[in-house]
This record gives sequence, C-alpha cells and structure tokens, in this order.
Amino acid sequence: MNTPQNEPIEVYTWTTPNGYKIHIACEEMGLSWKPIAVDIGKGDQFKPDFLKFSPNNKIPAIIDPNGPDGKPLALFESGAILIYLAEKTGKFFGNSHRERLSIIQWLMFQMGGVGPMLGQAHHFRIYAPEPIEYAINRYTTEAKRLYEVINKQLSEYSYIAGDDYSIADMALYPWVYRWQRQGIELSDYPAVHKWYEALSARPAVIKALNTNLE
Repeated sequence: MNTPQNEPIEVYTWTTPNGYKIHIACEEMGLSWKPIAVDIGKGDQFKPDFLKFSPNNKIPAIIDPNGPDGKPLALFESGAILIYLAEKTGKFFGNSHRERLSIIQWLMFQMGGVGPMLGQAHHFRIYAPEPIEYAINRYTTEAKRLYEVINKQLSEYSYIAGDDYSIADMALYPWVYRWQRQGIELSDYPAVHKWYEALSARPAVIKALNTNLE
C-alpha cells in the first residue's frame, strides 16, 4: 500500500559530521524531513529497533515512506543517503554524466579519506582516555595533508567537484566545520577558508546545523 506523499523522511541522526551531512542535504533540497535523535553517547545506536535498518550501528540512517517504488525505503551510510536524496530530488548531482562522476569521486574521497582520518584525529586529540603522541602526530599530519588536497582543488574550482555546489560539498563541509579539533589552522588553507565561509552563510546550512534533536 502506498504511503501519503507528504509524509516526511525520518532521519535517524545525532550532532556529528555524518549526521549534519543529511541535515544539510534535506534543507538544501527542500525535503520534508523529521529528525529522530539517536544519542550515541547513551548507546542508542545499539538498540535492536535501530539495528534492524542500520546494521552497522552507525548514524545517520533514514526511512523514506515514499521510496522509489512508492513503498517505504530504509537506508544507512551517509554517502548512499546523499546519492539517494540527490537522485530523488534531481538536485545537486550534476547536469551530465561527467559532472556526476566528478561529484561521486569527491564524495568517495570524503567517505574513504576525510571522514575516517579526521575522525581519528578527533579521537586521539580529544577523546582518547590518555594522550598517545604517535597517534596524535600521525592523524594530525594526515589531516593537514588532506586539507592540502582540498585546498588545491578549491583553488581551481568554486566547489569541491567543480563549478557547482553539490552533495560532495555537503559531505565535506561538516568535517571542515570541526577544523579546530583537528590541529588545523583554517587560515593556512585560503581556498578552503573562502569555501567554508561561503557555505557557512547559506541559510539551509545554518538551519541544518541548528536542528533540534531534543
């Protein structure tokens, strides 16, 4: 049975970079969505009901009552969710096959490099029960290398995948948003800094970062 077309997408999320990605996408795409808090500090991600549709016990995950076939669709992994929402709305995913491939490659760069490495920088610099100098140096150095890659790309293009704002920017921004946790001085990367300031001023981004998860 089909669900009502105006029923919002349920976004299971928390105040982390990966959660913010989907908040931003939903706001930028003008989607009707409902944030559902998964407090990872309290272990909500391990609850059986959540694991039914997010088996890797990670946020974000979504349930779209109006999936591609008119039936509910559950989806986990932020990159997969971003691609799904872009395809659903026809927004922020390029205007040609070539543009789409560029967006996908930079989205994968974020998913496979920026997220994991900067996440480790966060952990060892802030959350580890005791400081481990080798780990702090390793992940801070890798963070700086990744920022150099991003800075070079943004020195040549307005956005990370080219001349148009895309889901690749939405994926990358929440990690740069946490630059102070990574041993980074944003002014050392002028192209990243300019891009960051531009995205920070977007109304949808501002709204997404202030999503109420109470």
